[in-house]
Formats: sequence, C-alpha cells, structure tokens
Amino acid sequence: MTDTEWYASWFDTSYYHLLYNHRNEEEAREFMERLVHFLALPPGSKVLDLACGKGRHARTLQALGLDVVGTDLSPQSIEFAQQYSNEHLAFQVQDMRIPLENAAFDAVFNLFTSFGYFDHLEDNLQVIKAIGSMVVPEGMLVIDFLNAERVKATLVPEEQVHRGTIVFNIKREVLNGKVIKHIAFSDQGKVFQYTEQVQLLGMSDFQTLLEDHFRIQDVFGDYRLSPFDPDTSPRLILIAKKR
Repeated sequence: MTDTEWYASWFDTSYYHLLYNHRNEEEAREFMERLVHFLALPPGSKVLDLACGKGRHARTLQALGLDVVGTDLSPQSIEFAQQYSNEHLAFQVQDMRIPLENAAFDAVFNLFTSFGYFDHLEDNLQVIKAIGSMVVPEGMLVIDFLNAERVKATLVPEEQVHRGTIVFNIKREVLNGKVIKHIAFSDQGKVFQYTEQVQLLGMSDFQTLLEDHFRIQDVFGDYRLSPFDPDTSPRLILIAKKR
C-alpha cells in the first residue's frame, strides 16, 4: 500500500468504524439543522454529502426535506448506507476528485474533516474543481475541517483507546505540514497497523484553494456556528458561494 492510498484501505475496514463509534449523533443532527437553516435551503433542494462515510449526515439532511446524494470512496461504507436509500436519498462509491456526471447541486457538504488526505496540492485543487463543476451558479459549499492551529497546540502524542476487546495504540506527530496518526492493534491473533494523515490546512490555504471557484462568505469555529477563533475553536467551518 502506498502512502497516497492509506485512506482507501483504512476507511474501508470495520476497525475504522469501531475506533470512531463514539461520535455524537445528536451533535451531528443539530449541526445539520443549523446549517440548513443558516443556508436557507428550501425543501427539495438537491445537495451532495461528499465523503459521506456511512451516511449519518446525509440521512439527517434528507430528513430535513432535502434531496440528497452521498458519495464515498469506501465500498463498505456505501454498502452500509444504501440500506437507508429512498427516492430522496441515494448513495454511490465515488472518488471526490472525479465529479458526478450531469450533477447540478444547490449545495455540497464536506463534513467531519473529509478533506486534505492527499499528498499534493494538485489533488486538493482537483477536488475543488470537481465540486465547482457540480454546483449550480450561486450554489453553496460547506467545508467542516479541523482547526490546524489548535490541533498543533493540543496534540496528544500517545494514547490507548479501548473498544470492546480491542485496544488501539495511537501515536500522533506533526510532520511535513500534516498531522499523522499511527494506529496499531491486535485482533484474533493478528497484528494490524494503519496510518491516518491529514494536511494541516488553515484559513489562508483554503482561500487559495477556493478562490477560482468559490468565494468564502462565513467562517465558524464549532458545530453551534460560533465565531471562529484560530487559537481556541475546535473546528474551521467554511461557508462559500460559487463564483
């Protein structure tokens, strides 16, 4: 497995979902409600949940009256999500660098740090270009990303996470502009090792990435849509409109 393919392997394992099964569903639902209200998306708006995972945000968006498509690179995640499919909610496997054909979305949501996985700036630009091609004029883009400055200031170098009988040994480091997480564990007599890496992109980085296709209009710092503070905010949430 090459470094650029770590996400394709790790995100498609059941262990990834086990490690992160503590995610707060109520918080995610309330975040979607606030976003839809803030964006003033009318019922029936067509939206894309880009890198949707198992579809928890997509399901909430559809419950709020939107027509939703969720895409993800992980076949396992999409297979799980498809049990919730209906006439207003669809899922498919898709690389975020490649646009869906004949797409015309009123809004695209990229949530829970589902960006910055690649090694090269060109890949990030390709993602933004693909999104731009799928959004209608004056359409919206929401990017929910980590706050890079706070991550660097509060990094926990090592920890153990217990999930049932499995103990995940996690080591973190900041290297070459990325936060890298090394994950090791044993299960049924086998030893597993995976790596996560996310580029530490800040506000200026996103301004550069988006400038040809989108104009940033609002910036928030948490899921309650509080003002962004680079030192204290847990998240960097960008609201941008297509140029």
